[in-house]
Amino acid sequence: MMSKRISIPVLSACFALGTINAEAQQIEKPGIATPTSFAIVIDAVTYGSVKNEIAAYKKAVEKDGLGTYIVSHNWSKPDEIRTVLQKLYAQSPKLEGAVLVGDIPVPMIRDAQHMTSAFKMDQRRNWKSSSVPSDRYYDDFDLQFNFLKQDSAQKNLFYYALSPTSPQRIEMDIYTARIKPPVQKGENAVEKIRAYLNKVVAEKSKTNPLNDFFVYTGHGYNSESLNAWAGEQISLREQFPDLFKPGNTIKFMNFRMDTHMKFTLMNEIQREELDMAIFHDHGSDDVQLLSGYPYVSNPQPSIENIRRYLRSKVRAAAERKGGDVEKTKKGFTESLGVPMAWMEDAFIDSVKIADSIFDASTDFAIPDIRNVQPNARFVMVDACLTGSLHLDDYMAGYYPFNNGKTIVALANSVGVLQDLWPDEMLGLLQYNVRTGNWMKHVAYLETHLFGDPTFRFAGNKSTDFNKAIVLQRNNAAYWETLLNHSSADVQCLAMEKIFRIKGVAAAAMLRNKYFQSNYGVVRMEALKCLAQINNADFKAVLLASCNDPYEFVRRQAAYLISDIGSEEMIVPAVELYINDGHSKRVAGKAKDALDFMDTKKVKELLPSIYAKHTHLHNGKEELEYLLKQQDYTAFKIDRDMKVVMDKSKPVKERLAEITIFRNYNYHTEVPKLISLAVDPTEDLSIRTTVVEALGWFFHSYQKEKIVSMCNELIAGSGTPETLKLQAEKTRRILKEHNLSMK
Repeated sequence: MMSKRISIPVLSACFALGTINAEAQQIEKPGIATPTSFAIVIDAVTYGSVKNEIAAYKKAVEKDGLGTYIVSHNWSKPDEIRTVLQKLYAQSPKLEGAVLVGDIPVPMIRDAQHMTSAFKMDQRRNWKSSSVPSDRYYDDFDLQFNFLKQDSAQKNLFYYALSPTSPQRIEMDIYTARIKPPVQKGENAVEKIRAYLNKVVAEKSKTNPLNDFFVYTGHGYNSESLNAWAGEQISLREQFPDLFKPGNTIKFMNFRMDTHMKFTLMNEIQREELDMAIFHDHGSDDVQLLSGYPYVSNPQPSIENIRRYLRSKVRAAAERKGGDVEKTKKGFTESLGVPMAWMEDAFIDSVKIADSIFDASTDFAIPDIRNVQPNARFVMVDACLTGSLHLDDYMAGYYPFNNGKTIVALANSVGVLQDLWPDEMLGLLQYNVRTGNWMKHVAYLETHLFGDPTFRFAGNKSTDFNKAIVLQRNNAAYWETLLNHSSADVQCLAMEKIFRIKGVAAAAMLRNKYFQSNYGVVRMEALKCLAQINNADFKAVLLASCNDPYEFVRRQAAYLISDIGSEEMIVPAVELYINDGHSKRVAGKAKDALDFMDTKKVKELLPSIYAKHTHLHNGKEELEYLLKQQDYTAFKIDRDMKVVMDKSKPVKERLAEITIFRNYNYHTEVPKLISLAVDPTEDLSIRTTVVEALGWFFHSYQKEKIVSMCNELIAGSGTPETLKLQAEKTRRILKEHNLSMK
């Protein structure tokens, strides 16, 4: 992989002095000379109201050793901001990041769902729902976009499509964050911005080491796997060893610890000394889902859970148009064998009120967070949609833009994968690394910071990693000196940097790091980087990862086995399912992987694999279960492919089946799909959708066939232009996920 080279027009030398006016953009130069720089980008109206506070914020950032521009304008489109940031990045000192303050246009990105962690929505649906609000438009300069339109109702939303000829992976050049407080009817955003800036300036004057934080895991997260929960505790000890020494605090909390963990968390988040809070939960733009019904085993509490559930369903039937309450009750008495009496109190006012209070006590909603003062200086919410920056009112914004001491929060603008690596390189925050410089190494299309991205904890200053991350970006020799650093996460950073610089040539180093490291996070970083190379070194590490002590490594190995889907992956998948049955998330993914492989071969190999595990008390039953599962998978694939291949079927029906392949990579069906794509008599939308779906087979053993198909379509004189462009995009996606491909 070659390091990034960006061709950007350079601003004139007048940047060196005073304030300049570039096409009515007011650009105030930094007040000090520093190795790297930072930009405050603000709309002119907001700037006019908080000019003094912005000046104080700039001074505070510069006091921390980061020369700062102030760029103000009546921004009419995102292109204006991107252009000025690109120009600042090309200057010396090099721009390392920016904060977007106030009314800043929101890029709504389309045709780039493969750069999210999980978001897959049919783009024929409502544009606002099926696009990804993303500031990668502002901070990854290699990505190329085609402007589509401005939203007709919400004028600050601008839709862009990722170009087929653009790079298809994220590699941020700078970091960004937004100072955009959530507002409700009658509230003034400018006043909230002023209050926030005053808070930031006050906090920046303090020396605050990272020595107190908590991690909370909510119900339903990671399939409620206790091994996943325990594994994170082990890895965080590798990343933050000093936190486990006397005088420091780290708390691991789980929804099982109390019926209503909400109140414990409200207490915790307001502790004055709290530095960092991590929430692993589900959510939406207005809520974090913390707890469900209590985990109980005694009869009476169990009955209460069932009755509460039944009452909710009966009420839902009453509210539903055409709903039949009595029919619903009767259905439950028959399907669950429960007495009618358990539902008779559903509409009693006192019971309805009690149920409502109970339900409200299971979650954090916007009114809850508005009424507390969060004090964790950095908050991570890795739930879906809590960082919906395109909305006026959104959940995650209430952490920093509140009366507490929270300075910056990380959240997601769309749905997010549960099995992402939220703690990747998080230990860098102990080394004075700014939150923005950490985030730029781990962000997806949907990942955003809210608040001050220059915020950092006081820590080890032996190496200036902020400067190194920017100025040593392409210096492999520098990062090689850090491969054996005492910090596991510094090693991870060095590995990632060397991989970005050297590409395939880094494979041997990554393989050695995997097999030689005592740190689970280092082994995980090696596996992650090697997966993007996908050569013999990767295969060796992948097979070893199936037995790694770190649960998250095994979990990711199961994902990768599924992504590859070859015959040689059948045995590792079955062995992982058998040996890691106690790890719910790992075993579940290993079982799912078998569904995407050759069902005949899986059925052929299963008996011989289980024959080697005579110690299994339920081996016969498990084998029968997996064989039946394969029979159903074969039936389902055959049924669905008949629709896909049948030209007499409605195009809409066929398209619905084809798009399923984005989520379900049935590798054996690739040749049939390719036959559709190259068939000139086939409907163009069918051909294009097939080629797009095949772009999601990132590591498939059939990937060479897919790329050959793309080459054929691109070279074909009779290939429609839209199909050529999609073939170019799919080819780029697969090659960028498999650097060893020719």
